[in-house]
Amino acid sequence: MKQLESITPRDTDFARWYTDVVTKSGLTSYSNVKGCMIMPPYGNELWENMRDELGRRIKKTGAKNVTLPLLIPESMFQSEKDHVEGFAPEFLMVTHSGEEKLAERLVLRPTSEVLFCDYFKNNIHSYRDLPMKLNQWANIFRAEKNTRPFLRTTEFFWQEGHTMHETESEAREMTMQIHKLYNDYLVDTLALPFVEGKKTESEKFAGAVETWTREVMMYDGVALQTGTSHYLGDGFSKAFDITFQNKDKGLSHPHYTSWGITTRMIGAIVMTHGDDRGLILPPKVAPIQAVVVPIMMHKAGVLDAAKELEKSISKTLRTHIDTTDNTPGWKYSEWEMRGVPIRIEYGPRDIENKTCVVVRRDTGEKITIAVDALKDGLPHILEAIHENMYDRALKRQKKMTHKASTLEEIGEIARSKPGFIQAPWCGCEKSERMLKETISLTSRCILEEYPEDTKLKCAISGKQAKYLVVWAKAY
Repeated sequence: MKQLESITPRDTDFARWYTDVVTKSGLTSYSNVKGCMIMPPYGNELWENMRDELGRRIKKTGAKNVTLPLLIPESMFQSEKDHVEGFAPEFLMVTHSGEEKLAERLVLRPTSEVLFCDYFKNNIHSYRDLPMKLNQWANIFRAEKNTRPFLRTTEFFWQEGHTMHETESEAREMTMQIHKLYNDYLVDTLALPFVEGKKTESEKFAGAVETWTREVMMYDGVALQTGTSHYLGDGFSKAFDITFQNKDKGLSHPHYTSWGITTRMIGAIVMTHGDDRGLILPPKVAPIQAVVVPIMMHKAGVLDAAKELEKSISKTLRTHIDTTDNTPGWKYSEWEMRGVPIRIEYGPRDIENKTCVVVRRDTGEKITIAVDALKDGLPHILEAIHENMYDRALKRQKKMTHKASTLEEIGEIARSKPGFIQAPWCGCEKSERMLKETISLTSRCILEEYPEDTKLKCAISGKQAKYLVVWAKAY
């Protein structure tokens, strides 16, 4: 039980529990650069699996992968005013080459709109070049003051898509296509429920016309933004003088979208699904889907039989066999902490009976299965684990979502009931800012827009309500 004792219980100190889990499970470790993390093989394999599945979905939209520079000339970054103002506090700069001061400072990319716009300018000439759909897997730098692995780091990894379109309607359609793609990915691949909607004006992406998001509730009731899709209009096109010859032989500015999901999704998986024993990883992205633990390895034939068992199921699953000399109990704790969905216990009695014991990480349930039935049975068990993980998280989200109609109710809920608060809002940024400054609640997304003749009143200002908004504390 050594590993279990080293993890702080969630309800004792959730922040400490999170740090214990992501470091002790092998997802990450600290580097010598403040705010920059190391992803060891286990964490990297998890991200690779997440990336591969998301990448497959993105390619189905027609987007092609590209690679653009890490460094952006400062003058280029200044070309879009609203964009620069939104990211200015997060800039990291390269100022010298060796001892020599650079003639122009270089921005370590906090996002890549300006780089893509430069590419689009040189490669879009006619309506026949549109739509142009590009995607990049890259590292990003932002000067975060308070860092935490995966959630807020100076350097992080992400996927960022950028597309240019002939018309506004086509660009808006692309924005919503990606929004739905992210929604489906979270549910189908990561077993993560969420609330979805449009960001308010103050919370939308710098330079965007509209930003669409999904917000996942963590175990402690705090929201985590997980993937955004932006309709950027033609503002970037005008700022960078991107034009194309339209069908009427005139010149037009294309309409722009950008969208991305980052490694903070790993943090979402940990904080939504994990428990006091450690990680619980969604089966579809787990680096190891099933681990075989031989029992009484010293007995003749056991290790060979266990290896043969692992070899047979490795044809359909990502597997591992633990042949270390640690005790079975220590091994159980180790693989539970690392979130492996299925553990297979296999010893002399199992070999004799031609069965094995399958243990589910999500419930701890032990199932005795004939060895011959493993190949067909394990995928069904993995699917059941995925569904249970999603249903369990959705049930918690619903239980911890509250409704409020007055400022007093919002304050009382925020003080006593962690989670999401649904409340009508007038659309006034002053009232939105007041909630953020007084009780640390931010607008996470607009769930719906009320008709103009609604009789509902804003829970904050008392004015006529325009939107139903989800308010929450956020990472």
